[in-house]
Amino acid sequence: MRLREFALYQEETMKTVKALAAIAIVLPTLAFAQANTPGVDQRQANQERRIDQGVASGSLTQREANRLERGQNRVDNMENRAKADGVVTRQERARIHHAQDVQSNRIAQQKHDRQHDYNHNGRVDRPRHR
Repeated sequence: MRLREFALYQEETMKTVKALAAIAIVLPTLAFAQANTPGVDQRQANQERRIDQGVASGSLTQREANRLERGQNRVDNMENRAKADGVVTRQERARIHHAQDVQSNRIAQQKHDRQHDYNHNGRVDRPRHR
């Protein structure tokens, strides 16, 4: 009877060891599969902060801010598609950086054009012509 109990114990122990070995192999693979793009993420956060600051100061109208947010969402989608396979290639990273450059220029242009909403009433405040 004791021999049979020992055999069952040994069998259960082997199952546990095999399961732990499988986990030990899979976890590092999953960690490696997560493509890190901290520079891209930080820049996205900075650009979103610039948009929010523009709305708060009135230098961006709500319509301009919505358009810029849609552009930021497109860049986010590009990043997510690049990360989907677990590796962000140099070419994918270059495309994302280029899209961020385009968005950054658009934010700057929209913040410094002559359309303002300083009183935050949703209507464009235009300077009076003299």
